[in-house]
Amino acid sequence: MRKVGIITDSNSGVKPDQARDMGISVVPMPFIIGEETYYEEISLTRKEFFQRMEEGQKIVTSQPAPGEVMKIWDKALEKYDQVVYIPMSSGLSGSCQTAIMLADDYDGKVEVVNNQRISVTMKASIEDAIAMAEKGMDAATIRKRLEAVKFDSSIYIMLDTLEYLKRGGRITPAAAAIGTLLRLKPVLQIKGERLDAFSKARTLNQGKMTMINAMKNDISELYGGVDTETCKLYAVHASCPEPFRVWADEVAKAFPAFRVQEDELSLSVCTHIGPGALAIACSKKMEI
Repeated sequence: MRKVGIITDSNSGVKPDQARDMGISVVPMPFIIGEETYYEEISLTRKEFFQRMEEGQKIVTSQPAPGEVMKIWDKALEKYDQVVYIPMSSGLSGSCQTAIMLADDYDGKVEVVNNQRISVTMKASIEDAIAMAEKGMDAATIRKRLEAVKFDSSIYIMLDTLEYLKRGGRITPAAAAIGTLLRLKPVLQIKGERLDAFSKARTLNQGKMTMINAMKNDISELYGGVDTETCKLYAVHASCPEPFRVWADEVAKAFPAFRVQEDELSLSVCTHIGPGALAIACSKKMEI
């Protein structure tokens, strides 16, 4: 049995059944809907999340309570000598910094990784952490190695609608109205610690090609690889299974040297972009 336990939060998109198969623990993230607090995959399913969103209910993300985080750490330390905790990017939430402060009281038994990732690229970090733990690396080494490659990943997301950026205050109602009138397909980028605008496409196909070309550039120019031996590549979506089937096939054709993994964007990302989004993501493989 490995001596280091791996814990993440549900911003990674790791579901409870997947966590059991991976041998890790997941801190469920809270969402506030109205005046009620719900916990991802415990009291709020993906289906319910999108149903409430489409009904026009306001959904706000929140940090997990410090006591709940420490309770999961303490339980893991009953089984493991050390723990590596991988929360979402510090640039997207304060929960990472809170966890770093909490870990000060654990005398080195808990290492918090600030590797600036979320959703499927964060899941890739978890897989790397598990592999390193199984090789016998200690928690501090795992943290340092993950943080050293934190920028070796990227996600491009094409939105189906501007409505949810407007609801979240990221764009003005006027900008949303103009964009909708012009039928713009904004492409956003998550690289490092920020969710930023990348480009504006006029058509669905133009948006798809923008994402594919951007990812080809990242893989060749930034990650130094062109095949499945050097990078993990993902086709991803937000609650649009039928358009996603077409998109996943298009990604596979555009990257024939890769085994394209299919996944869903985590709910924390979906809160800001809404349903219907298509995405592509890549994470450079670590040498372990």
